[in-house]
Amino acid sequence: MTDQLTYEELAVLMKNGAGLTVDPLAMESRPGSAFDEYGLDSLGLLGIVAVLENRFGRPLPAEADRCKTPGEFLDLVNNTLVTGA
Repeated sequence: MTDQLTYEELAVLMKNGAGLTVDPLAMESRPGSAFDEYGLDSLGLLGIVAVLENRFGRPLPAEADRCKTPGEFLDLVNNTLVTGA
């Protein structure tokens, strides 16, 4: 586990939590693409948030499960991990 969530780790979470196979390089090259383009809905994202909260032992901001894109989500999660907010 790293101190920062990566696109590769996000792709694994999407696979494990929602059964979606997503190429992390494709996601990284298009960070503004919508989660629904990959087939991830709000319930799937909520599941990923719960896994990350358990992994890091702290809650993520309330808006984490409302992020619309992988880039937005990773920025929020990683900024939270850095600042401890």
